[in-house]
Formats: sequence, structure tokens, C-alpha cells
Amino acid sequence: MSSKCFRFCPSTEDAGLRLDQYIANQDNGLSRGFVRKIVDLGGVHVDGRRVRKCSLPVRAGETIEVYLDGRPLDPFVVTEDLVVYRDTHLLAINKPAGIETQPTPARYRGTLYEALLQFLHNPFRPKDRPELGMVQRLDRDTSGLMIFSIHKRAHGGLTQSFSGRDVRKLYLALVAGTLASAQGEFRSLLARNRASNLVRSVSRGGKEAITRYRVLEEFPGASLVEVEILTGRSHQIRVHFSEAGHPLLGDVRYGGGSSRNSVDIPRQMLHSFRLTLSHPVRGGQLQLEAPLPDDFASLLASMRADRNPSPAE
Repeated sequence: MSSKCFRFCPSTEDAGLRLDQYIANQDNGLSRGFVRKIVDLGGVHVDGRRVRKCSLPVRAGETIEVYLDGRPLDPFVVTEDLVVYRDTHLLAINKPAGIETQPTPARYRGTLYEALLQFLHNPFRPKDRPELGMVQRLDRDTSGLMIFSIHKRAHGGLTQSFSGRDVRKLYLALVAGTLASAQGEFRSLLARNRASNLVRSVSRGGKEAITRYRVLEEFPGASLVEVEILTGRSHQIRVHFSEAGHPLLGDVRYGGGSSRNSVDIPRQMLHSFRLTLSHPVRGGQLQLEAPLPDDFASLLASMRADRNPSPAE
């Protein structure tokens, strides 16, 4: 979805107005009630700092920015059914697609990070901020397994495991076409193009990215692949398969189609389904898995049915 940013600079006549009132008074089509929701989400910034108080009086000459990302205004809430694993030190979540992992200019509330802080909050110790260490990220429209440290004794060890490539990360992806080899590896240097904000392989100046894959199933015009990433670069899987001529289904930013056989594909079909790692405090190996979400499972079932139609009765 496209994002928008409105910028305003109050005059001396505006000084002292409430923040929500001032923004709603501008010719921008934003009602006061809508502005309050945006402030609550964290989409309003004053002189570069996020502001969460509607009653803040505006001052002449300051810069007010209102960020809208076009997504639902209801904040995301982590519920127990999303928990894959939890102990004193670690928390693993099956992240839904459509949720930002970290705060963005348009929102603080509604991100996985903020929702986890609320989920871990101890109501009997309201002033205590929960321990939460984030060592990995998933794109907004990628679903699946993420693990966090929730105790200070685990922060360093978990970070070291990910940075030292001691964690095995497996994904499932539906990609366009039939790959030439049943298994293989992509290796390149990746860098983000500032003009397009897309990641591409470059000959120099990028960061090393290594992606391995294994074909699990083939369909007319598509394949289900198991993907292992040995590095954790932004958009790594999406870029490598796109550049190989097999973009992820639904990944319109990198050349994937948004529909198949008249069925809409709502997002890139990529799911983080397994993490294997050593426990950073107790030792011993953990192998965690997250089941496929409904949209991925439904599309996969439809493709299997098309490949193997039932005999006419």
C-alpha cells in the first residue's frame, strides 16, 4: 500500500492550538477523530520526534509531519495462539502477514515490537519495561516464525547465534515457474537502490547473501521450494528468486504476479517455518516450527487440486 506524509508549519496565529485540532483545521481531508487515531498509532511527528499526545499545544515555526501508510488503524495484539514457544528466556511467535516487525514513521502501535511489549507487560509491576531483544526481522508481508530474547541473560547469546550464523533458518516459498535444478544456491552481493528502494545484486559494494533451495513440489507454472538462508539480508529470498527468473507468487515489487487462475494472491508467498538453534542459556538444541497461515495453505491446496483434478463422476 502507498504511504503519504503531510507536512505543516504552524504560524503565530496557530500557536497554542491542540495538536489534533491544528492538524484537522488544515485543508487535508483529515477529520479530528481520524487525527486522534493517527496520533495514538504514532504517526505524528513534531520536529522529527514522535508525539503521542493530542492535547500538545503547537508552536509557531515547528514542523509537524503526519504519516499515513494506508493500513488498518486498529492496533495489532499478540495472543496466546500465536505463541510457538516460551520459557523464562525466549519467546517464539508465528507472525501473521501484514504486520510490521519494527516501528515505522507511520506507526508505533500496531507493530509486532509494540504488541510484544504489551503482551509481556506485567500488570502487577506497571512501571517495569519488559525485556525484549529483537535479533531478526521479517518483511511486513512475510509470515512465520520469529524468536526473541525476553531475559537479559539471553540477549547476548541469542544475538551471537544469529550474527555467527549458528541458527538454521528455513522458509517455504511458492515461486513462479519450474526451476532448472531440484536444488541449488544463489550467492551475490546485495545493495538497496535509493531511487527505487528495491534491493538488487551488485558487482561491488554490497553485502554477501547466500540462499540455498530445494524443490519440494512442482505445479503448472509454479513450484513450492524449501529455502535456507545462510545470511540475513533485507529482501534476500525475494531478490534472489526474482533475479533467477522465478519471483515469489504475489510479490509484485519484485515481478511476481498478483493472481493465479483468477485467484487473488494477497502478498508474497513466503513463510518462515523452522528455526534450529542452541538455547542461549540452558544449552541444548531447539527446533521450532510454525504452521502455514490460511492464505498460504489455501493457495497451495488450490494448486494441488489443479494439478491433480478429481475424476469426473
